[in-house]
Amino acid sequence: MEANNPYRRGLHRWSILLACCTLLLVVAGGLVTSRDAGLSVPDWPLSYGKLMPPMEGGILYEHGHRMVATTVGLFTIVSMIWILRTERRRWLRWLGVAALVAVIAQGVLGGMTVLFLLPWWISTSHACLAQLFFSTTVAIALFTSDWWLAGPETIHEDERHPIRGLSLLAPVSVLGQLALGAAARHKAIGTIFHISFSPVVTGVILWVSLRILLHYPRHRELRRGAVTLLGITFCQVFLGIAAYMTRIAYADAVQPMPLMVTFTVIHVAVGALTMAASVALAILVRRNVPAISSGFAGARAVAAG
Repeated sequence: MEANNPYRRGLHRWSILLACCTLLLVVAGGLVTSRDAGLSVPDWPLSYGKLMPPMEGGILYEHGHRMVATTVGLFTIVSMIWILRTERRRWLRWLGVAALVAVIAQGVLGGMTVLFLLPWWISTSHACLAQLFFSTTVAIALFTSDWWLAGPETIHEDERHPIRGLSLLAPVSVLGQLALGAAARHKAIGTIFHISFSPVVTGVILWVSLRILLHYPRHRELRRGAVTLLGITFCQVFLGIAAYMTRIAYADAVQPMPLMVTFTVIHVAVGALTMAASVALAILVRRNVPAISSGFAGARAVAAG
């Protein structure tokens, strides 16, 4: 096992639970925005000066979001303590600390969106950090799994079709697309920017995934990661179309319509899954495809010449 680190089933299952709860938090945040409930509770950290206000109207979504966020924060504290007490891998211990710092920062940003009356730059930062935090929880679940601890199945990088550097382009482009989507939802920019960049992101994901499937098809982990990312992206594209069409169809509605809200929230949730899947694939690539050292590459060049 990696660095003789024993597998801890309890920690791994807790990490999976934290990731699932974080995805639920992303859904709850999407409901707040889609239901126009962002200022239904005008104060923070309390709600109308209470720990538990009447759960009705927009308060249900806004305070419900806060309750889920508090739960995720407490779960993250438990996760960090568990990792610090049991893990030998120093980098994973730092990642546990970073996760707690991120969730605290996320809570502060959430409070600032209320206190400063939903400024777009704070709201967009809040949304982007949520995506990064979810990907972090997925990564922790990945790092605590038994198959990760069993060690990598290394494969040489094809010099004609390199993948290590390219794999990082997918999560970076997805994060940019998520930022554009968040800015559009918070009325900072037009939706056209988010729509126009979607073919670029889809193209990058296709480029990375197909390169793996065509040139590294025998590696099971990379193949599964690429297929998973492709499947999620395929769903996300059609969800984006559905969300946009329902928004147009109900543009004159007095209040957000259930069908539009449903497609928008699912689109946000699957966007988070797309981000996490791209991060996971990049991690798997860099774990299983070692970097070619300059000396080794030079020796191969001399031999080829």
